[in-house]
Formats: sequence, structure tokens, C-alpha cells
Amino acid sequence: MRSCSLWALLPPIYSVLTAAGLWVVYFVAVNDEKIAPLGSKYRNGSLYPPYISIAGNSPPASCIFSEVMNLSAFVAFIIAVLRFLQLRRRMDKQWLNVCSLVAFSIGCFGMTLLGNFQVFSEEMIHNCGTFMTFGLGTLFCWLQSYFTLRVNLRNEGRKAGLLRFLLSGSITVCMILHLSLIAQRLHMQAAQSQWALVMFFLAFFATFAIEFRHSRFYIVCTDDSAVPSESLSDPSRYQPDQL
Repeated sequence: MRSCSLWALLPPIYSVLTAAGLWVVYFVAVNDEKIAPLGSKYRNGSLYPPYISIAGNSPPASCIFSEVMNLSAFVAFIIAVLRFLQLRRRMDKQWLNVCSLVAFSIGCFGMTLLGNFQVFSEEMIHNCGTFMTFGLGTLFCWLQSYFTLRVNLRNEGRKAGLLRFLLSGSITVCMILHLSLIAQRLHMQAAQSQWALVMFFLAFFATFAIEFRHSRFYIVCTDDSAVPSESLSDPSRYQPDQL
């Protein structure tokens, strides 16, 4: 355990806190009687189906939802960048690593759109953000599953890759099921599949702890300006800043 990097804690903490924030949004909306509970039999009436977007549509739940999505997008982007750096010297097809990071960066921007533009007030922008988040997020999961098997870091690629392929498949199935249930107007079941989809996404991110425990990431600050040679003898002045 002493050789395990503390960066391994970042992905599971991110997943747990994001899930907790979304469930807080759900329970606030249920308590305010804005949405029907997930386990109930939904009927067209005064309560809306418990989609995540609808749960975060009205204040005070919308305020919490915006904060959760903004912070989640920021930390998810950091995790994706760290994963990119981890694979940078190990990938033979570096363009795939770059495409994975670019795609997920756009997906993180989509998270901020769906968090800050509520579905009832700016439906088109909100739905665009939802498509970016889920569509590009699913692509990111499949690419990372492939990278896991390809790189096989510390000979753990087969076990971790199998887990990620299963989660990526579950995410894809939930997305297809969600869309088909909406088309059939089975809104309660569609909402349940959406919640399952998001939880599978968060579970996928938590698995990055497997590789992160072997890596340490640093921020090094250097001065590119011309410096007199005698000043280089001061080690404290050029000590790297560590993250």
C-alpha cells in the first residue's frame, strides 16, 4: 500500500461524489413533488417522470444540479488528461489517444451545457449537451477499453480491459434501451434506464484507479529566459513544483 499512488483515489472519489450529488438532486425534486419516484407507477398527471434533466429543472434542485455538473465536468476533464499523459509514451497509435481526449473534452463541455441550460427553458441547447455527453462519453469508454487491452499496463490489462468492456457494453445497452423506451412513451422505464446509464458511466471512471495507483503526476515549472550561470547554483530557486 505504501507504493500505491494517492492519485488512485481521485477516480473513485469523483464517481462517489458525483453520484451522491445527482441523488441529492433527485431526492430534492421528489421532496418538492416535481417528479415521481423511480419505483412508482408513473401516470400522466401533475408529476413529471424522474428523468435526471427534469429532476434538475426547477430550483432549488436546479442550483444543485448546475454545481454538480460543472464540478463533475471539470474533474472528469482532469482525469481524462491524466489518463492521456499516462498512455502517451505507451501507445503505438498516438492519434487514437489524442482523439479520445478531444472527444471526451467536447463531452465535458456538453456536461456544462446540460447542467446550466435547463430542459424546459432551453430544450435544444440542453439536448445538444446531452447528446455530446452521452454520445462522446460512450465513444471514450470503448476507446479506453481498447487501450487497456492494448497497453496491458503491469500485466493487468486483461482483467481491467474485460471489466471496462463489460461496463462499456452496459452503457451502450442502457443508451439504446433509453431511446427505444422514450419512443414507446414508457417514461418511467426510460428514466430508470437513464439513471442506470449514468451510474455505469461513473463506475467506468472509478476503474481508472487500477492504473492510477501505478503512476505519479507532477507539474514542473521552468524558466525559459536566459539566466546567468552563477545563479544556477541556487537549488531552491529552480526546485520543481510538484502536484
